[in-house]
Amino acid sequence: MTESKAMILGCSGLALTSEEKAFFRGERPWGFILFGRNISEASQITNLVDELRDSVGWHAPVLIDQEGGRVQRIRPPVLPRYPSGQALGDLYRRDTALGLRAAWVMSRLHAFDLSKLGINVDCLPVLDVPVEGSSNVIGDRAYSGDPETVIAMGRAAAEGLKAGGLLPVMKHMPGHGRGFADSHLELPVVTVARDELEVHDFPPFIGMKDELMAMTCHVVFTAIDPDNPATTSRKVIDGVIREHIGFTGLLLSDDSSMNALSGTIGERAANIIAGGCDIVLHCNGHMDEMRDVVANVPRLAGASLARAKAVEAGFAAPDSADEAELRAEFEAMFAIV
Repeated sequence: MTESKAMILGCSGLALTSEEKAFFRGERPWGFILFGRNISEASQITNLVDELRDSVGWHAPVLIDQEGGRVQRIRPPVLPRYPSGQALGDLYRRDTALGLRAAWVMSRLHAFDLSKLGINVDCLPVLDVPVEGSSNVIGDRAYSGDPETVIAMGRAAAEGLKAGGLLPVMKHMPGHGRGFADSHLELPVVTVARDELEVHDFPPFIGMKDELMAMTCHVVFTAIDPDNPATTSRKVIDGVIREHIGFTGLLLSDDSSMNALSGTIGERAANIIAGGCDIVLHCNGHMDEMRDVVANVPRLAGASLARAKAVEAGFAAPDSADEAELRAEFEAMFAIV
């Protein structure tokens, strides 16, 4: 990852264009992220992942949002459809041990699925704790409205990924559960007191603060910083994420192209770095926007470089679990369509 820039980028289609290959080779993003537009069949995904890594000359992290439920970028017939976080949480409420086992097994199956395609990072678990009336942008992606349930299920999900050789990304720090707007479209503003946030929203991230990666939320917390969303807020990142939560790992922004953020794409990228994030995430693969990102993002250095290196050192060989046995066990818990 020599001289990588502090960014994770997407690409436009099913294979890299010559322009994208040259751009990535010259600008050297630290990693890449795949979306539905990049997916057709297994061999195509594997080839695209190989192209992405070839363009930067090392085994760069390749991320995907493969949660299950609504947010599952690779779907049938390439990969099975998996249940949502809420469905797993419902099982936990009926049978605690079975729910925890289901969360672990589903993540272990994600690891089997994704590692065969060359993908080594899954943006999971969702640690947001929704409240009644909040936006459906989180909704059934969440395990529960109870922080302790979210901690337990989040830990099980993360351990399942790591057992399969993948790394998790916690999201959306320090908590998107109270957002009454969809941050893809507009900026959510949370007005509750900090004491309430510390009791309800922050605990899952404290409970999993030792994970290597997390993603921010584009949410304003007026009790902490009324002027800036968490992603660009030095007060939130230093005072809450680093100090109160105690997270010392690599902090990724949520997608910088989401409309919750203001300014040009270049201004957003600069603000994300100035706010204290280690990595700017840009997902849509639009070349003109990516050029604006790279013009405003530095090379990885200092603490951010150390955190990135810790991630790279954190990938481990998978355990010896039997895929067929685990899949049969999971299908006994849920009908995978």
